[in-house]
Amino acid sequence: MSYDPPRPAGRLLLTPEDKDAPARVRRLRRLGLGEHTEPAFDAFADRLADVAAVPYSMVNFIDENRQFFAGLHTPDGNVSATRPVPASADGTHHGVSRYMTRDYGFCPHVVVRRRALVLEDVCDYPRFAGNPVVDEIGVRSYLGAPLIDRTGIALGTVCVVDLEPRPWGRAGLETIKTMAAELVEQLGQREGGAGF
Repeated sequence: MSYDPPRPAGRLLLTPEDKDAPARVRRLRRLGLGEHTEPAFDAFADRLADVAAVPYSMVNFIDENRQFFAGLHTPDGNVSATRPVPASADGTHHGVSRYMTRDYGFCPHVVVRRRALVLEDVCDYPRFAGNPVVDEIGVRSYLGAPLIDRTGIALGTVCVVDLEPRPWGRAGLETIKTMAAELVEQLGQREGGAGF
């Protein structure tokens, strides 16, 4: 696997090369995903946040250039379609954007590796500690699983995030994987005409 060169910030940051992106984009378009929000995805993210007891959760579809949070739960419910992701100058988070570039966050790693990713404290992992979401948003803990559909394409992820370190443990890993499998099943029904 090859990676983009590290960014000159004193910390290691590697965004994985995503050779499956063109096929993923075609599949997402066929399913009508990755460009529009739907109440069902937000409801799924709300339920995921409740189950995991976290302030942030997402249903994330990833294309060649960006991530799209089709489902998004924030602690205050303030979600912007266009506001940039970083916090304001005073450090507060007045809404989170539905869009993020591929080099922000950890979901692109989950999609490329096609396996769940457990980061109890992102600062313990040099590869992930340099990610912009750590300093700009305050992310300290991440748990995500890929959404691999019946064609074998990883469409995106479901993930949860906390601003404090979290001991996710085996129970957290099983929860995120179960929730991902549930959403993949619902997406399969969508293709069959049953909707989501």
